[in-house]
Amino acid sequence: MRRRTLFKLAALPFLATLPGLAQEKTSLQISTLLEQDPATSIAEQVMAEAYRRLNIKMKLTRLPGERSLQSANDGEVDGELYRKLYMEKDYPNLLIVPVELLKYEIVIFTRSTKFVVNGWESLRPYTLGFVKSIKIIEQNTAGMKIEVAATLRQAFLKMMLARSDVVIANRLSGLAVLKELNLPEITILEPPLATFPVFHYLNKKHAALIPQLTKVLVQMQKDKTILNLQKAVMLEHGLQEY
Repeated sequence: MRRRTLFKLAALPFLATLPGLAQEKTSLQISTLLEQDPATSIAEQVMAEAYRRLNIKMKLTRLPGERSLQSANDGEVDGELYRKLYMEKDYPNLLIVPVELLKYEIVIFTRSTKFVVNGWESLRPYTLGFVKSIKIIEQNTAGMKIEVAATLRQAFLKMMLARSDVVIANRLSGLAVLKELNLPEITILEPPLATFPVFHYLNKKHAALIPQLTKVLVQMQKDKTILNLQKAVMLEHGLQEY
């Protein structure tokens, strides 16, 4: 049902009346988070290849989380690299490209704090570190004690300085940063707080591109390009066992 709904979003009747942008634009400026981590790398490589197949060059602009979204919504850049479903509720000028780029899994990283994970509410007694403007985390920790950071590296270092009890982050990204910082004492509390797909978004001025991008990304799923790019990025970060 969700899959059908997503594809309907990409095929709204008004799209047929718009000009074919793929023939008019040779490059697009896409915003994303400051973090240069495996999840972002996967999304970047997948979308760069999708645009390449449409003879469009993708250029990335790295910005703080909220500014990245707002810049895409306001049309200062052409789109947002990857976010969860339903971003258009708060950013009405963003349109989803309805093909999953990767799975995002939000987990709890801890150094010494241990507790039974029973949903977001089980976090309330603790000081929570996370990267600012990750919407799903902000929304589900409203009213709790938080210690935000500009990057995941900063969030982990703050936990090492006891400024937070735990760090909430994407599993894949967190594991890569821990490997880089050589912090084997930090572990993951299970189960995950949330698991969800992420998608590319374009500003509505580029609505005509959405059916074309959708078709290309579906083909990239079928020919395993997306899967192979995911595996290559994980191997590069030493996460082939993930």
